[in-house]
Amino acid sequence: MTAAPALDPRRTALVLVDLMDRVVALPLEPRKGTDVLTTAEELATAFRAAGALVVLIRVERPTVAEQPPGSGLVAGLRRDGDVEVVKRTIGGFQGTGLDERLRERGVRTLVFGGIATNLGVESTARAAADLGYDLVFVEDAMAALTAPEHEASVRLDFPRLGTVVKARDLRLTRG
Repeated sequence: MTAAPALDPRRTALVLVDLMDRVVALPLEPRKGTDVLTTAEELATAFRAAGALVVLIRVERPTVAEQPPGSGLVAGLRRDGDVEVVKRTIGGFQGTGLDERLRERGVRTLVFGGIATNLGVESTARAAADLGYDLVFVEDAMAALTAPEHEASVRLDFPRLGTVVKARDLRLTRG
């Protein structure tokens, strides 16, 4: 982990991936989905209080008539002013209009959390890097199906794309 950069809330968005009941309930590592959710909720509260955008991404299966139970965001996670994005691929950018929505708001930095670290979070982050965003990854706001999958993303891949931090080390500051 490295020192967290000072983040301008006017140019930063918190991006939380797949925090849906059915995903949070999966057996996850290195922490439970409920622990990820608690940290994500704390981050979202801090980002909203600082005037930063909160983006909530959830997945819908494209080939089914009805989504499985638990496919909505965890109850109470979304607040007025948040952006909800529905993806139909692993990542949150393809076909969702997310890039345009972020650019309209002047967002340049994305702070990531969610489930699964090596799937939805990493796929969305890779697309964001390709689009030129600065990236920050909150290690304790993520989990995967196995600890080795989580660790590979956090220790090998994410440091090549941005900065990996703990939630307690994030700093939102003006200017």
